[in-house]
Amino acid sequence: ARPTPMASLAFASPRAPVRARARAHSRRRGSVLTRASALNERIVQDATAAFAIPGSVRFELGEGGLPKCVLTHKNGSSAEVYLFGANVTSWCLPSGDDVLYVRPDAVFDKSKPISGGIPLCFPRFGPSDEMQQHGFARNLDWSVISSSADPNPDDPEPSVLLMLKDNEYTRGMWDCAFQATYEVTLRRDKLRVEFAVLNPEQDKKGRGNDDAISFTAALHTYVEVTDAGDTSKVFVTGLEGKSYIDKAIDTTRPQPTKAKETLSFGDEIGLFDRVFLNTEPETLLHVGTGAAVAVENTAGWTDTVVWNPHETLPGDMWKQFVCVESAVVSTPVTLEPTKVWKAETNLSVVNL
Repeated sequence: ARPTPMASLAFASPRAPVRARARAHSRRRGSVLTRASALNERIVQDATAAFAIPGSVRFELGEGGLPKCVLTHKNGSSAEVYLFGANVTSWCLPSGDDVLYVRPDAVFDKSKPISGGIPLCFPRFGPSDEMQQHGFARNLDWSVISSSADPNPDDPEPSVLLMLKDNEYTRGMWDCAFQATYEVTLRRDKLRVEFAVLNPEQDKKGRGNDDAISFTAALHTYVEVTDAGDTSKVFVTGLEGKSYIDKAIDTTRPQPTKAKETLSFGDEIGLFDRVFLNTEPETLLHVGTGAAVAVENTAGWTDTVVWNPHETLPGDMWKQFVCVESAVVSTPVTLEPTKVWKAETNLSVVNL
């Protein structure tokens, strides 16, 4: 026979407080998510009203409901920039092929930086006693401050300029005032990114710095490849003869040998995590299709980092990408008050 209503209530009563707490937690979580969603929608609406350019620059909600900017070139190429972390997660060629790689384990809920694209490491590259690895810039929301598509009206180059300033959260880790900007420009055959940092002078209200600030930085660019384990097709050139730190062996001292002409990956190498010091402007990553991605450190950057995690990541994920990173690591930037440091990187595809 079916239990009577009273019997059902009696059976459930010892568990009711647990369910009540779960429902309350669910309601609170739902309320937080609703507020976050509404805020993100408002950010997109405000950015659209102030900075959208028809056919060139638009703003919309991306993965996880996070705001992003989409740049579109007349030739059919496009780029996507999330305001969270100022991360360029996509650079699509007119053919529809995406040059960049976003890992399948990437999350878009702000619980951690977006794994893939071009994470921006600042004010620290690598592990730090002061803060999380690679700094805080890649897990904070940036603000849109301008957009453009006018430098050449016959061939517009859409761009967006983002800004991050110090706040209570950043000063809790790095007690410095700063103003950072990040400009992403979609050219006909290149993706240009410029990172700039201002050391603001202290004003009468005590805002700003009396002294120089010091930092390291990098663009942790993930590039998609056919199979990083295929040493005949996927490899890096342009670093021959350079001194390097092999972080898989010693995180501080350069190795006694110099870099080879061709750098490859795979089972014989294992984890590839090397900082090449005082490098030439251009490094080529041969992606396995008969083409290469050129990473040009046009200005500001002094070093190049090459990373392939091999089996430190699950499954065969390591075979799908190689990171070639523009960096200033070997000698940290020292920036006096009122001064600005700028660094520029240009990515392009070279058919070999």
